[in-house]
Amino acid sequence: SSHTRIGILNNPSSKIKEDNTAVARGILTAFLTQNNKKLKSFLSKLTKEETAKSLAAGAKITKFLIPEMDEKTFEKKYNTLGLDLIKTHQMFCQEVLKLLPGQMAVMSNGR
Repeated sequence: SSHTRIGILNNPSSKIKEDNTAVARGILTAFLTQNNKKLKSFLSKLTKEETAKSLAAGAKITKFLIPEMDEKTFEKKYNTLGLDLIKTHQMFCQEVLKLLPGQMAVMSNGR
């Protein structure tokens, strides 16, 4: 609903490289550059298995943008995001939350 907040922390199980973080960087970029309606539509498209396979095969992330998204803004942020943010997420998940590499969890801080 419009009253729900969501955030993503990445906890990859493999070595962090540009070629294996396209989906994670796409999700983070969308959170940073899109409003809620566009974000929801894009995330629904980006998190499909066939999208991940296409990206792993070398497809450009911009191929999966939805029509309402500002391609230039998204692409600029995506290309400058870097891997340090994902490494920071990984460190937080493993050092603070005590998760194993690749382990998933749901955190809640509701009212």
